[in-house]
Amino acid sequence: MHPPNAATPARPFTVLAVCTGNICRSPAVERLLAAELGVDSLATAGPASEVVVASAGVGAVVGAPIPEPMATLVARTGASVEGFAARQLTEQILRGSDLVLALTKAHRSRIVALHPGAVRRTFTLRELARLADAVDPGALPAGTTAERLAALIPLAAAQRGMQAGATGGDDVVDPWGRSDEVFAQSFGELRPAVETIARVVRG
Repeated sequence: MHPPNAATPARPFTVLAVCTGNICRSPAVERLLAAELGVDSLATAGPASEVVVASAGVGAVVGAPIPEPMATLVARTGASVEGFAARQLTEQILRGSDLVLALTKAHRSRIVALHPGAVRRTFTLRELARLADAVDPGALPAGTTAERLAALIPLAAAQRGMQAGATGGDDVVDPWGRSDEVFAQSFGELRPAVETIARVVRG
C-alpha cells in the first residue's frame, strides 16, 4: 500500500504530525502546515485531496479539541482550528503516512518502535526544517506539492550524514498544563520550522 501502485486507488500524500496528547503541538503543526501549503487538514480532506496534513498522539486525549491557549495562537495566523479532535497514533495510521513529523526525538523513537517501516520517512519537525533548508532548491521537481514533498524526503535524509551531531534544538517543548508563556514558547519553536518546510516545498 505504500506507495500506491496501479492496482490500488490513488490516495493523498499524507503528512502526519505526532506529539504526546495530540492536543497542543501536533494539531498546531497540522493546521499551520496545511494553511502554509494551501492543502487540506484531516478535517477538510476529501476524495479530491492531493495532500492531507494530519496528526495523532502517542498518548492521545482522544476526542479532545485544541486547548484555548494554543488555539488562539494558531488562529492568529489565519489557520483554522475548527473541527479538530485528538486521536491515538496506531500502526495503521503510520502505514498510511508518507511523511511523519515528530515533535521530539522521543516521539520519533516511539513512532519507529510502533512501525519500523516508517524510519526513513520520519523526522522531528525541527530536524526536517534544518535539513530541508540545506537542500538545493533546484533538486526538487517543478511539480505538484505532493511530488515536491515526496522528493524532499530522500534529499533531506541525505543531509543527515552531512549534519551529524546537529541535533541540539530538535525538540519542541510540551506546553500542556503550563503557563501561557510556555504555550507561546512552544508555538515559537514549531512555527518557524513549519514555515521553513513550507517555503522549501513551495519553491
